[in-house]
Amino acid sequence: MAIWCICYLRPHFRTATLRRIGAWDPYNVTEDADLGLRIARFGYRAGVINAATYEEAPARLRPWLRQRTRWFKGWLLTWAVHMREPRRLARELGLPGFIAFQLMVGGNVVAALVHPLFIAILALSIWRSGTWPHDQLTTALFGLSITVGYLTSVLLGAIGLVRRRLAGAAWALPLVPLHWLLLSAAAWRALFQLIADPYRWEKTDHGLARTSRLARRKRAERIIATILDGAGSATRVRMARNTSAGRRPPVREAASN
Repeated sequence: MAIWCICYLRPHFRTATLRRIGAWDPYNVTEDADLGLRIARFGYRAGVINAATYEEAPARLRPWLRQRTRWFKGWLLTWAVHMREPRRLARELGLPGFIAFQLMVGGNVVAALVHPLFIAILALSIWRSGTWPHDQLTTALFGLSITVGYLTSVLLGAIGLVRRRLAGAAWALPLVPLHWLLLSAAAWRALFQLIADPYRWEKTDHGLARTSRLARRKRAERIIATILDGAGSATRVRMARNTSAGRRPPVREAASN
């Protein structure tokens, strides 16, 4: 039995299946992460529809930071809730699924939290010695960060831009290190918020991008309103002219039933 969810657009569920897995945690601020784990724990599988998504990222820093904070906080909540019984979770997910959960959910947050710490340690080491540290551990960590981290992110971003015919936006890819620092800021903000205000939902406003479907619909509505308003203005002008000329506008009689 399949369970389908087109997140952010229009979800479709088999009601019996949704009830069987207990729906999702109403206190979790990333309900899709929690629902995905529940689906896997009950033996169902989730698939990816090969279609374009019109999800848009906030274009301004503050809304972006609030959105990423909510995501990190939700992943932390998801990890904490499902890890209350780690043996049962490992049994239900299987060893590969359990490891993937640790890496994708827990590891994603941990990586964002420790990233600025590693950079600070590296900067402090260079400042104290006046040169690049020569110990193997620092070299290995830096090489791992560059090859597996930055370069992989740039490569995946480039592939996505080419596939979407947006190669002109590739100028932003060298800013990946800055992006990671911003993600770290969101992760630390999420950690503090998890302690102080765990269930706070910082809603993201969509439809602000000029390329979004909502923005296109709003533009179309404004154009239609302008046309109708122009037509109404022309009608009012004709009626005023008829009145000034001593003629009344024609009155249509309603047809009898």
